[in-house]
Amino acid sequence: MADQATAMTTLFTEFYFFLCIVLMFFIHIGFCMYEVGVARTKNVQHTLLKNAMAIPTIGIAFYLFGMWIYIALQSWPIGSSEVSFSTGFEPWSKTLAPNLADRISGVFLGAFMLFGMTAGSIVSGSIIERSKTIGFLIIAVYIGAIAWVVPAAWAWAGNGWMVQYLGYHDQYCSAILHSVAGFGALAVLLNLGPRIGKFDANGEPREIPAHNPWMVTLGLFMIYVGFFGFYAACHIPIVNIAAEGQPEYWTATNIYGFPITLSGVTMNFLLALLAGMMTAYMVSGGNAFWTFSGGLTGLISASSGNDLYHPVVAATLAVVGTAFGYYMHNWVEKKYKLDDAVGAVAVHGYCGVFGGIAAGFLLWGYPAINPSAGTLVALSEGAGWFGTNAEGIPIITPIGNTIGTLVFAIGFGFIPTYVIAKVLKSFGMLRVDPKVELTGLDGDSKSTTYPNLSGAEAAFEALQRKEAKA
Repeated sequence: MADQATAMTTLFTEFYFFLCIVLMFFIHIGFCMYEVGVARTKNVQHTLLKNAMAIPTIGIAFYLFGMWIYIALQSWPIGSSEVSFSTGFEPWSKTLAPNLADRISGVFLGAFMLFGMTAGSIVSGSIIERSKTIGFLIIAVYIGAIAWVVPAAWAWAGNGWMVQYLGYHDQYCSAILHSVAGFGALAVLLNLGPRIGKFDANGEPREIPAHNPWMVTLGLFMIYVGFFGFYAACHIPIVNIAAEGQPEYWTATNIYGFPITLSGVTMNFLLALLAGMMTAYMVSGGNAFWTFSGGLTGLISASSGNDLYHPVVAATLAVVGTAFGYYMHNWVEKKYKLDDAVGAVAVHGYCGVFGGIAAGFLLWGYPAINPSAGTLVALSEGAGWFGTNAEGIPIITPIGNTIGTLVFAIGFGFIPTYVIAKVLKSFGMLRVDPKVELTGLDGDSKSTTYPNLSGAEAAFEALQRKEAKA
């Protein structure tokens, strides 16, 4: 590197994203603990292995084509009718090998890879105790390496056409990732059906006992830790955003090139998490599962604009989004007999859509991109379909964020995943045989995990078998 300042900036950025990757791995420790704790003892090993295998499956897919999609499709099809096939992120690219001239591409891809693994794991928890591993992994590749990546290309970079033409803003992926994965989970569940015994003869949902509430609790807290890394990885940690000819101005920026402070982001993160937990505790009557999930509903409800919100706004969104997600979950579960084992559709799907749309109203009029941020942004001619500021920069609007959010949740999350799940179901690759489900998905291995059922589990097993025979 030519000078000390360049070296320090580059090495700091490299190390910053490296630490983000380490922190984000806690999300997957948490998902594994959380899902295993919710599962019954006869399904523990299957649940653990299914969730763990999402990590290498999505990771390899992301290396092969996921990151390429993100770079290649940012201006396609609206900003440009052509796709650049040379992105520098082809699997054989020298930029990904040990290369003193490029210290950023590898850790940048690694952070995106962890985002993708998170998206696939969201689906995993909702379908436990009845899904086949092969069917889940096929869906996980779509969700983790394609479904959220195209929205990210279009709306999660200053060059993305939805940012430039719609003024779309979703800093921490409420809609871009969470709503896509949540509505993908909904699509799978509609094809998968509920677990045997989940609903009684009158269609009323039963509580299926988690075998280890401690693991559920610790798993969710691990996810909170990982979310700090998720947030951090959504920033450019140090960049000069001064326009050409102006004095240098070095700062952290959001993904769209605007200066932010990590101090402000920290306050919004904490207020959203805390308000979500408190709200979930109150609306659920102290239900432990929903109380801890409330931290996530709060965060996801506020995440689209937590780079720019005041902490009071972040907390308010967390309260409203958490209550909305909780009541929607219970209504949909009862009316449509939807068996979402971990509430993923509500936590990520409903709250993700809420957060994405809310940001359009609450940030209405903010510039969507910062053209002064060097190579981060290249403003397209004719951008700003729904409004621009005095400098001709596209602004964030309710209509732009609403359109984008619904396109992501339904067009990339629900519809394609429903088709994939339907095809897998027709080939017998989605759900295990009822006899296997009753016996337990761990098969011969279940006795080596937990030799005895708890009283609550034993009672539910007896009820389950009785209804299966009837």
